[in-house]
Amino acid sequence: MRALVTGGGGFLGSHLVERLEAAGQDVFVARRRDYDLTRFEDAERMYADAQPEIVFHLAAEVGGIGANRSNPGRYWYANLMMGAHVLELSRLNEVPKTVVTGTVCAYPKFTPVPFREDDLWNGYPEETNAPYGVAKKSILVGAQAYRDQYGTNAIFLLPANLYGPRDNFHLTNAHVIPDLIRKMVGSTGEVVLWGDGSPTREFLFVDDAAAGLQLAAERYDGAEPVNLGTGVETSIRELAETIADLTGFEGEIVWDTSMPNGQPRRSLDTSRAKELFGFEAKTRFRDGLARTIAWYREHALAHAAS
Repeated sequence: MRALVTGGGGFLGSHLVERLEAAGQDVFVARRRDYDLTRFEDAERMYADAQPEIVFHLAAEVGGIGANRSNPGRYWYANLMMGAHVLELSRLNEVPKTVVTGTVCAYPKFTPVPFREDDLWNGYPEETNAPYGVAKKSILVGAQAYRDQYGTNAIFLLPANLYGPRDNFHLTNAHVIPDLIRKMVGSTGEVVLWGDGSPTREFLFVDDAAAGLQLAAERYDGAEPVNLGTGVETSIRELAETIADLTGFEGEIVWDTSMPNGQPRRSLDTSRAKELFGFEAKTRFRDGLARTIAWYREHALAHAAS
């Protein structure tokens, strides 16, 4: 099968591409440098080049709390337009199936824990990442509307916060795990973290996420969104202490309570994924963190020093 992976050179995309190729699929990797998917003509050219039989739409513009606060308009526009173009061109090209990744940021700020897919519309997302979350949620609406009107088959998955080798360790727009690893590896000084450490998150190892996408592509054809996660809730304070332990960080962790915490709690009900296509995360959190730290020491840190 000829598979198109948007964002195929990125964090999740590169792991999915490896998994698909190992399964014998012919994979077309669409990278941002070649196709600006916010431009319809670029997206149209990508479909013409790829001739896909299945599309995995992973391309996104996203970052941590700071990046979301700095780029609300851009993140809303870019993610909305990319998703809309993918849905429309899958329709025009009669692609049998499109797999779209959403975001846990789409859930309302005060969603009861664990987050169930049926709660998705019960309120507005947490303010710092609402434009990104709302844009992604709009693509779910589009996928369902296209299914109703045109008979297209687009499924929508909601992964928990991802982490793992090849993550984004950028100085200003990394998510919490790579940001903590970058700050703590090789440091003996003070590390300042936003908020008070009380918010909770759920973290999914990137290889498990790629496995979930592959399983859903093979086994699920429904209109309803599906969570991908572990069902394990971890506080940011506990996360920081665990990464300090794994990296050997002996400095002081300082909580800057003048900065935002973000959403108070995040943890997913993952029963629908298990029931519908047999997905269960396999990687223990501490093991996944250790593998991520090892990759950072070997690759990102060495690259920065060169």
